[in-house]
Amino acid sequence: MKVSLAHIRERSTTGGWIDFVVFDAKSTTNNNSQLLSQLTSKARASGLKVDKSALAYNRNNRIEFYGTKDLVQYLSKSGLPQWTHSINV
Repeated sequence: MKVSLAHIRERSTTGGWIDFVVFDAKSTTNNNSQLLSQLTSKARASGLKVDKSALAYNRNNRIEFYGTKDLVQYLSKSGLPQWTHSINV
């Protein structure tokens, strides 16, 4: 199965850089933690630098996020990023 993702580098509030990944989860299961861990490991294995990660999915016609707390807060304000890559899982 092919999963779309956005790999983004943004300046952090402390002045450094943060590389993060947002995965298009389409829908989620009861085990979002395991899914996020598996997808993050797969992204790293494909050569992407990942400091933080999150799932993006549609629930009741709304985009919701699951993942690192501060990344989820950032995404909730900035919105869903454009997909830049895909990985096979």
